[in-house]
Amino acid sequence: MPTGISNAKMISVIVGSLRQGSIARKIARECISLFPPGFEAAIVEIRDLPLYDFDYDDPAVGDKPTPAAYAVFRDTIKRSAGVLFVTPENNRTVPACLKNAVDVGSKPNGDVAWLGLPFGIVSHSVGRMGGYSAQKNLRLALSYFDMPGLGQPEVFLSQSPDLFEGEHIVQGSTTAFLRDYVERLCRLVSVTDRGAPEE
Repeated sequence: MPTGISNAKMISVIVGSLRQGSIARKIARECISLFPPGFEAAIVEIRDLPLYDFDYDDPAVGDKPTPAAYAVFRDTIKRSAGVLFVTPENNRTVPACLKNAVDVGSKPNGDVAWLGLPFGIVSHSVGRMGGYSAQKNLRLALSYFDMPGLGQPEVFLSQSPDLFEGEHIVQGSTTAFLRDYVERLCRLVSVTDRGAPEE
């Protein structure tokens, strides 16, 4: 493995939409392209995570083994140096798939994948609010895990379909804003340095 990759800090990018052609996924890809050297960002898929059921993690329940997808997801998050959430707003809150991913990573109680993990959030909506409610609800859910997160300026991308021409953002000011946010996340990760276990 090349030295630059093996020494890179791994950033998990979690998209709050299951649709392959979603605007959230396009935004996530744009953000990934803005990470500086020394960081390796990649989308961590959440589409195959079964709906969370504590029976999966309850030792007293012997007939419901923990899904393999849970183990892979939790391990990936625990090995990350930081996480970037990119999400739309659904019915004034986060999409169900994203809340489910948060719940999956929150168990078992003694081994929470999110604990202490630096994070950033980019939200969007087709309207003018830019996913404000989704971002605030997500921050509320993450607050339980003692995760250091970026504050101001927050990123709410309004009228998001108009930002794109094909797969790329066409407004230079928006790209610059996202680049600054990504760089701020990288600085937070470097200061926090939760680290990831060695191979």
